Amino acid sequence: MKRHNPVRSLLVISLAVTVVVAAVCAAALWALRSERADPLLGAAATFTTRQGPLTISVTEKGTIKARQQHVIKSKVEGETTIIYLIPEGTWVKAGDLLVELDTSGLEATLIDQKIAMEHLEAAVIQAREQLAVSRSQEESDIAETKLQLAFANENKRQYLEGEYPKLEDETRMAITLVAEELKRAEQKLKWSQKLLKENYISETEFDADRLSHQRATLEHNMAEAELTLLRDFTRQRHEAELEADIDEAERALDRAKRKGKAAIVQAKADLEAKESELEQQLTKLRKLREQIEQAKISAPAEGMVVYVTSAQANWAGNNEPLQEGHVVRERQELIYLPTPGVMMADLTLHESSLNKVKVGMPVHIEADALPGEAFTGRVAQIAPLPDPISVWMNPDLKVYATQVHIDGIHEAMRTGMSCQTRIIVDHYDQATFVPVQAVVPNGSEHRVYTVQDDRVEPRTVQIGLNNNRMVRIRSGLAAGEQVLLAPPLVDASPAIEAARNTRGQADPPATPTAVLDDASTAGTGVNRQDRT
Repeated sequence: MKRHNPVRSLLVISLAVTVVVAAVCAAALWALRSERADPLLGAAATFTTRQGPLTISVTEKGTIKARQQHVIKSKVEGETTIIYLIPEGTWVKAGDLLVELDTSGLEATLIDQKIAMEHLEAAVIQAREQLAVSRSQEESDIAETKLQLAFANENKRQYLEGEYPKLEDETRMAITLVAEELKRAEQKLKWSQKLLKENYISETEFDADRLSHQRATLEHNMAEAELTLLRDFTRQRHEAELEADIDEAERALDRAKRKGKAAIVQAKADLEAKESELEQQLTKLRKLREQIEQAKISAPAEGMVVYVTSAQANWAGNNEPLQEGHVVRERQELIYLPTPGVMMADLTLHESSLNKVKVGMPVHIEADALPGEAFTGRVAQIAPLPDPISVWMNPDLKVYATQVHIDGIHEAMRTGMSCQTRIIVDHYDQATFVPVQAVVPNGSEHRVYTVQDDRVEPRTVQIGLNNNRMVRIRSGLAAGEQVLLAPPLVDASPAIEAARNTRGQADPPATPTAVLDDASTAGTGVNRQDRT
């Protein structure tokens, strides 16, 4: 049987009393601290402001594509059927046959075109000969009318210089002869009168001499009248007729020239029309031959065959693979021949990142199919307008197609590989930063809620860019200060003051708080995408 040790019992009792006293003191201190603590603290999480390296970047998913590639298109007009297609993935050399299109319809049209060409060539020859005939006829008609005009002028000259002077001379000669006969008749009549008076002649003989005198007088008058008629009437009338013949010959010459010119112009127009139609049909014939030649599409350079239907994923998921028997249209893209090694990444950039990402910014790329390998590149192009397909599917989503050129030559990369891209917007060796959810907008400013001596105080800060997790604090906050990770979304100053005034009375009213998640940051100025 053990003996009771009084010393040990005393020690146990003393230790128990000490523990009770410590618990009571601790409870009292906790109560006192609770009386002094800010009601906004409660069990709210805080973050200690840090200072150090900070990288601002935008991360997007993308697809690897060849930066340079030959696009094989159908050059046959209308629609035609593929009768031969090289298998996808085949490595081809320049000149290898890639696609052959059906040309049976084109060949039938070509035969009809050749027949039409033969008829047109005959028509052109006929029109050319008709032009030659028109020119020859014009020369003949003009020569004939010129000859008639020359004859008319010659007739006038012949009459005025030959026939008329001759007629006038003959008339004058006749007048002279009858004048001599009249003179002799007058002398004989005078002599007969004397002889009659002396009865040397009979009355009958005298009457005969008188009748001869009258006849001579009448013939003389007629000759004078004929000369007057020739000079005053016959000449003028005949000369007018000759002038009319000349005028008619000149008009005939003009008509012949005009008629010949019109015939030549008509023949030329007909020939030109036939030649133009022939040239048009020749062009059509050449085009048909080119179309038949272009139905066989050969590789322009060395590369691996990639079907366009495989390279371009359809958003609806119903893009039927390219194969023989498919109907294709003119200018439809059929095959890509990528240039090996020279690659780029295609990605879409959210509209909230447009104010940060610029052409020329460095990019880090990681291909999903090449784990452990990292690549670099540069932003080469940003589309000026949002992607229409994404807008059609979701009008509230605006993304912009962006191209990133990958540095160097990478033979292991293949078109269609998925990749992760990280666009480096900026980097700070020493920057003060806090989580993006610790910052809330306050009008045109931004505010954080600091925790000092168990008190919460709102503070206005100036922020910089963010990387979707941390936001740079440009001024207003120092490293080591604590901030609330779930600050109130509205100005909490009146609530804080009211809570302090009512401390020790009834429980203060709950102050609305919320955590700034990725969705709520979209319109606060500190959104999911980096914003200045």
